[in-house]
Amino acid sequence: MTLLTTTDDLAAICDRFSRHPFVTVDTEFLRETTFWPKVCVIQIASPEEAVAIDALAEEIDLSPFFELMANPDVVKVFHAARQDLEIIWRLARLIPAPLFDTQVAAMVCGFGEQASYLELVKAITRANLDKSSRFTDWSRRPLSTAQIDYAIADVTHLRDIYTTLRARLERSNRLDWLTDEMETLTSPATYEQHPENAWERLRHRARKPRDLAVLMELAAWREAEAQSRDVPRSRVLKDDVLIEIAQSAPRTPEALANLRSFPKGMERSRAGADIIAAVERGVGRDPASVPRIERERRGSNGATVELLKVLLRQVTEQTGVAAKMIATVEDLEAIANDDRADVPALKGWRRTIFGEKALELKRGRLALAVENGRVVTFDWQEASPPEEPEPVRADGSGHSAAEASASG
Repeated sequence: MTLLTTTDDLAAICDRFSRHPFVTVDTEFLRETTFWPKVCVIQIASPEEAVAIDALAEEIDLSPFFELMANPDVVKVFHAARQDLEIIWRLARLIPAPLFDTQVAAMVCGFGEQASYLELVKAITRANLDKSSRFTDWSRRPLSTAQIDYAIADVTHLRDIYTTLRARLERSNRLDWLTDEMETLTSPATYEQHPENAWERLRHRARKPRDLAVLMELAAWREAEAQSRDVPRSRVLKDDVLIEIAQSAPRTPEALANLRSFPKGMERSRAGADIIAAVERGVGRDPASVPRIERERRGSNGATVELLKVLLRQVTEQTGVAAKMIATVEDLEAIANDDRADVPALKGWRRTIFGEKALELKRGRLALAVENGRVVTFDWQEASPPEEPEPVRADGSGHSAAEASASG
């Protein structure tokens, strides 16, 4: 058990860790009552040591940790990195690089979609983790020995998972397949939360352009309010209430109060006035500035999409790469509509293992069949057309009337 509570101890350990080719990293944080995640403990391990950092300790400055995260000579290994990276970006305005996410790597190595850390520990190290501290309150002090041991275990086993997955990727020449995902994870744009984009989470619940216009303004107001107050979005206004306001577009406090789900009395508050102002802006918005509402694509290409889904499953079974890594449903719909669709599934390694087959299937040059209970593909030209049955005479003989006449 090693818990760091001072800057000097942290600086010393980070200096030692910087001499290794990689470190594994994890965080314990709370977010139930805040908009921004509150980091409580940070765990890091080198191939030789593992420690936990008390991020709430009064005598600690996390600068040495951030310097380690920025060190270009040390690979930073996370599992399901996105929330951890969001925390580091929020605190230091930097994103650890170079980066290796073991959950993404596992999807390329045949462990299915979104394999959990616990699943990988069992599959790769054969160890059983004690998860009794999983839902602990990490902000309470002092931390118990069990809590610290639990936290450190999340980075010690990660070392074995990393070395195993990296070796598999290198043997199969698939290490470069992670590039797109790592670029997304290391892009600051992934973690910037702009209020004007908050509507995108709810876009599929808007029925009409006017509803969407109002929803865009309401969602932006709620996002800014939640960020400034550092409270969850639902503490400001729940999603269902936001949708009802967007559909009803109340323009007076009385109309707002008449909505069934709207909190009683809120219409007379500053927030009520802000909501009415947001509705006014939405109603008055230029229709040309409102994004088109995408409806679920059906019709003539529906059968093509279904065939592409079957092909995707076949490729997934054949390669061991999770379907989510190869193509999304949106990718398949785009390919069904356009052979030159600008989607990841038609680029790079994805095109090699799936995209080309998808296009061949569309053009009728690739066929799907079931063989021993599994879907297989084959070139249509290689398939032998079924033999046409020989005409049979009424008398039951296998000769045609012309043949019968010639032989008679």
